[in-house]
Amino acid sequence: MQGLRVLDLTRLLPGPVATLRLAEMGADVLKIEPPGAGDAARNMMQSAEDEVAGRPGAFYRLVNRGKRETRLDLKSEGGRAVLLALARDADVLVESFRPGVMERLGLGYETLRANNPKLVYCAITGYGAKGPFSDRAGHDLNYIAYAGVLDQIATREGDPVLPNFQIADLLGGAQAALTQILAALWQVARGGEGRFVDVSMAHQAHAYNVMAQVALANDDAAALQPGGGLLNGGVPCYNLYRTLDERWLAVGALELKFWQALCTAIGREDWARRHWSLGQAPGGSDAAALTREFAALIASETLQTWIDRLEVIDCCVSPVLTPGEAANHPLFNPEVLQALLDEAAAQREAATRRAAGQGTAAPATAPGGNPTQATQPPGKKPFNYGPWD
Repeated sequence: MQGLRVLDLTRLLPGPVATLRLAEMGADVLKIEPPGAGDAARNMMQSAEDEVAGRPGAFYRLVNRGKRETRLDLKSEGGRAVLLALARDADVLVESFRPGVMERLGLGYETLRANNPKLVYCAITGYGAKGPFSDRAGHDLNYIAYAGVLDQIATREGDPVLPNFQIADLLGGAQAALTQILAALWQVARGGEGRFVDVSMAHQAHAYNVMAQVALANDDAAALQPGGGLLNGGVPCYNLYRTLDERWLAVGALELKFWQALCTAIGREDWARRHWSLGQAPGGSDAAALTREFAALIASETLQTWIDRLEVIDCCVSPVLTPGEAANHPLFNPEVLQALLDEAAAQREAATRRAAGQGTAAPATAPGGNPTQATQPPGKKPFNYGPWD
C-alpha cells in the first residue's frame, strides 16, 4: 500500500483500526480531527501519567499509530475548502459520522466524487446509510444486541454477558471496512471508478452470526441455548473446565482425532468413542453426563498441572489466560505493546520534522498543537492542502 493516500475522519475504535491496518501496510494516512478536544479517544482510559504529561492515552495512541494528524474545522468555509482540496488527491476517505452529516457540510460522496471519480469513500455507521435506524446513535453493545449476537454470549442460565471485546466495532466495522475498501481499490486499479462503501456494524455483526443462522436454518431452537449446540457448551470435547486452583482450561478437541489424543493423554481411552461425530447428540444426555465426568477430572488438578501434561500433546487444549498473562506468554512478544506506543510517538515526531517549513497544514500531536505541512512518500504527488485559512 506504499503511496496510497488515505483521509481518516473517523473517531474512537472502528474507523481508526481500519485505517491503522492500511497504515501498517504502508499507506499514508492523514487523520483529521476537529479543533479543540479532537477525537474523544484521546482522553478515554487515559492514565494519570499521560494526563499529567498532556499526551493522548494509550487507547488513542494504539489505534492511531503510524498516521499523520491534523485539525480541520469542517463547519468553517476554510476547513471545507481544505478537505475538498485533500480529497481531490486522495485514494480513500473514511468517515464515521451519522448518515447525512457530510452531505449537510457539502462534503458528501457525490460532491467529492465529482472532483475525484477514483475516490473510494467509506462510511462506517451503526445501522447503515439508509434504513429505519440510520439516524440512531449507538455503540458496539447496541449493535450486537440488535444483531442477536449478545444473546449468544450468555451464561448457563441464559443471562447475556457484556464482552470486553468490541465485536461489532472490530469485526463488523474495522474488518468489514478494510475488506470492502481493498475490494474497491482493486476495482480502481483495473481501470474502474471509485465507489461508496456503506459499512453497517449492526448488519455486519448479524451476517457474521453464523452458528445462530445455522441453528435457525435447521429449526434447532435447542442449539441456540447455552449448552445446547456444538460450539456453545453442548459437547464435552469443546468446552471450558474449572481447575483445582479456580482457573479455567479451554478444551477445543472438536475433531475426533484430537479428542482421542486427549482421552489417551488423560488415561481415559474409554471416553474416546463418546464424540459428536460418532453419534453423541450436542446438548443430549450422554454429552451432559460426560461433560460432568470430564469436569470432575479436570477439577482434581491445577491449571499448570494440566498444561504441563497436555500442551505437549496435539489435542487443542489451552489455558484461559488473563490479558497480563497473555502479554508475557512466549507466544507473544512481551515488549510489543510498549514498542507500539513508543513507535507511535516517534512517528509523529518524525513526520513533523520532515514537514517543517513546507506549508500550513500539519500533523497534530496534542490538542491545540500548531499545524505544519505534511508530505507524501517519495515519488508520490503530495496532498494539495490549499489555503489553511
